[in-house]
Amino acid sequence: MIIKALAVGPLMTNCFIVGCKNTKTAAVIDPGGDVKNILEELNRSGLEAKYIINTHGHFDHIGGNKELKDATGAKILIHGLDAPMLSRVAENAMSFGLYGENSPPPDMEISHGDMIDVGEITLKVIHTPGHSPGGISLFTDSVVFAGDTLFYGSIGRTDLPGGDFRTLISSIKERLFPLGDDIKVYPGHGPMTTIGTEKRINPFVR
Repeated sequence: MIIKALAVGPLMTNCFIVGCKNTKTAAVIDPGGDVKNILEELNRSGLEAKYIINTHGHFDHIGGNKELKDATGAKILIHGLDAPMLSRVAENAMSFGLYGENSPPPDMEISHGDMIDVGEITLKVIHTPGHSPGGISLFTDSVVFAGDTLFYGSIGRTDLPGGDFRTLISSIKERLFPLGDDIKVYPGHGPMTTIGTEKRINPFVR
């Protein structure tokens, strides 16, 4: 498995390219902006984007959807509860004083338990609401891409529309922590961590 990480867009969102070494197909998780850089990394790695997967619908995670889809033809996947946000990127970004481009509608709405095959890699969809109603994490082998659910020493904010603190804590404790202490967590912002580390140090979930 190939994992490439790029900090993109005005809020330095972590965008991950997950590629299959054998088939050279890839999923791009949360292309929040700077699509030129994402395309350059795909080309440098010899990968072809098959899917664009949004862990949730906030503008800093979906802002590059249209440009990336136009360039690659990749299918857009998002949880059904957050799908309506795709058409409100510009409005959402403007509330932060920033520019955003609306996303095309999803090619597929995904839900808890779905399996997404990227070549010989299978990403399991874990519904982890709380930061947003349709927030998801993606699990494969020894890693989980957690979006804005869980950060190093912190958690996603819950003061935005659709956020709920208790729901977020339940998502972390009931759906992420059982994955195992050694699982690497690739969050939507900031450095990588592990489930075990967050059990020990994270003040929100200890």
